[in-house]
Amino acid sequence: MKRTVFFISDRTGITAELLGQSLTAQFEDHVEFIYHTIPFVDDEEKAFAAVARINQTALRDGVPPLVFETIVRPEIREIILKSEAILLDFFHTYIGPLEKELGVRSSFSVGKSHSTDDLQAYDTRMSAVNFALNNDDGATTKQYDQADIILVGPSRCGKTPTSLYLAMQFGIFAANYPFTDEDLPNIKLKQGLAQNKSKLYGLTIDPMRLHEIRTGRRPDSKYSSFQQCMFETREVEALYRKEKIPFINTTSRSVEELAVKIMNDTGIERRIF
Repeated sequence: MKRTVFFISDRTGITAELLGQSLTAQFEDHVEFIYHTIPFVDDEEKAFAAVARINQTALRDGVPPLVFETIVRPEIREIILKSEAILLDFFHTYIGPLEKELGVRSSFSVGKSHSTDDLQAYDTRMSAVNFALNNDDGATTKQYDQADIILVGPSRCGKTPTSLYLAMQFGIFAANYPFTDEDLPNIKLKQGLAQNKSKLYGLTIDPMRLHEIRTGRRPDSKYSSFQQCMFETREVEALYRKEKIPFINTTSRSVEELAVKIMNDTGIERRIF
């Protein structure tokens, strides 16, 4: 079974996407979803254009599309409501009960969850991203005293995307350092790492999965050989145990899960909400 899904918003659509995909994921064993996002539907002309697209899809598919929407302005929402779709409204489902409980009216402000209204939080996020980029792959160890966490592990095990996600999503200052063939065998913590040992968190990965990833980058090389991948993962895990560095296997975990697990294990608090 296939079903078309639209995420519609008067801003970026990120909230609708996150919530909608979380819900549809519960049915992916039985239904193949085809996703489309229509962001910045912030006037009537754009709303009518979105309705026309939805209705064309309903006619083509023979079933109404699913529409997850986070439209705030009532006049825009009324237009979307007239589409040939199954409408799932995230904001209005919950704003009413919240108004009743809190005893105040909603401001019905557009784009509050993904805006730059809170300049301090935005600046923190950008500073964290710049820090992650400047301290990626052991480029320097001079700023490690400013880091909230330093991810270590073999090359291509997920250190960079996890560092950037921690920065972008939570404002965490994350550096990362790769253990390379030059560090092996008898791997040791270099000075910059040893001085900040309490901030270290290790990543490891299944050798076969690492072999697959590296083969896509450098096929038929020592770097990507299964023997080298097995050797490196074995050595870094031995180091983690010897130095009592907490670590996690990234093989079957998403970057989102990795980030939250690392924060939970280390007690690091997010800088932004």
